[in-house]
Amino acid sequence: MTVKPSVVTLKSPAARHRTRVREIVDATGLFRPEEVEIALEVFDGATEEPGVDYTAIGAFEDEYLVGFVCFGPTSGTVGTWDLYWIAVDPAGHRQGIGRKLASACERVMAGNNGRLVVAETSSRADYGPTRAFYEALGYTVAARVADFYAQQDDLVVYTKRLS
Repeated sequence: MTVKPSVVTLKSPAARHRTRVREIVDATGLFRPEEVEIALEVFDGATEEPGVDYTAIGAFEDEYLVGFVCFGPTSGTVGTWDLYWIAVDPAGHRQGIGRKLASACERVMAGNNGRLVVAETSSRADYGPTRAFYEALGYTVAARVADFYAQQDDLVVYTKRLS
């Protein structure tokens, strides 16, 4: 599959896209099986009760899901939001699709009095492109927790202030 970013549209995904979400997350090669299940749980929440705990935006080429983002307000805070998952089919990497998804979710957050975005990721070498992606979007490292996910796999917490 070759994704043409010029024809990618953003819209809310539906529960019927769950299998495709799994395919995208699996195709990245980054996530352990239990992490894939968590991504699906968050996606389910976003499609079953949109905007309650989670919101999802899908990137579609025609009607084919090529990427998605799931996010939601952080409980117990005023204006802080979590960016839970952002994933693009590897065939669409480095074509601006992730940037479009991130920008769209940040607009939704800002439109709902969001002031701060928090994104968590891994310190593993294979997450280098993910960390570079966040940094290119203006996210900064706010914290690092050693050995969080596993030995030699730190939690890296990124934040971004919304204007």
